Amino acid sequence: MKRNYFSLEKTKQTATINIYGDITSWAWEELGEVSAVNLSKQLEALGDVDQIDVYINSYGGEVAEGLAIYNALKRHKAKVTTYCDGFACSIASVIFMAGDERIMNESSLLMIHNAWTYAVGNSEELRKQADDLEKITQASVEAYKSHSSLSEKEIKKLMDEETWILPTEALEYGFATSIDKPENKNASQNAFLQLFEMIKAHQAEADDENADDEGQDEPDDTTDDTTDDTADDTPEDETPEDEGEEATDDDDSDDVATDDDSDDESNDDDIETTTQKWSGFFNALLKNY
Repeated sequence: MKRNYFSLEKTKQTATINIYGDITSWAWEELGEVSAVNLSKQLEALGDVDQIDVYINSYGGEVAEGLAIYNALKRHKAKVTTYCDGFACSIASVIFMAGDERIMNESSLLMIHNAWTYAVGNSEELRKQADDLEKITQASVEAYKSHSSLSEKEIKKLMDEETWILPTEALEYGFATSIDKPENKNASQNAFLQLFEMIKAHQAEADDENADDEGQDEPDDTTDDTTDDTADDTPEDETPEDEGEEATDDDDSDDVATDDDSDDESNDDDIETTTQKWSGFFNALLKNY
């Protein structure tokens, strides 16, 4: 279904408004523009709805039109939730403030500034125009104040500096009530973090198993003591003859050979165990993707 830049649709008890263009008194809806007259008429035609969702991506437009849309949404008895889908700049940021819930997408921005205009005339007329602009700007200040935790002086300072506001700042200032952070398990950053966590988990498991194996290989002190006592109790006159000594030496050689064989088998077991662990790791990895 084609999504119009400005549209108002109703589904059961929920209405959806898309404001994806300029806010002007001479609205070309084909270009995404919206006027207060058009929106007000469509709101009246909705009848009874419980929820109005307003999605905004607009650079702003005429202050008078934006204030009328803001007040029409505030006046409606339905619960209004506004979403900043991209930019909500200038008077569009005031419309954003009409929401009972005001949700910033993670990749979106507000921009607030003072009202501005073109003017011609003499010095008195230009001075009056400046004074009028301050009063026009005050209407937007009141809309921001209705929800913001900032003081009027702080809000005006932001407007004087034509400030772009990040979602986290909007939440801090009270302009937004929440930030929409959709989970994306297929994102490369998340995949890398999951891979890293899995490697750490498998490494910790391997370390625990190695620690258990080392504990089982420790020599038995009781056995060593018994052997030493037996050797001390052997009478000196029963010392074996030369042939016996040679036989003993041969036995020791056999023991060394046996120990070498045991070490080789242990190394083979370690290699096999490591291979199994990595195989298990990659199998677990594949199950998650």
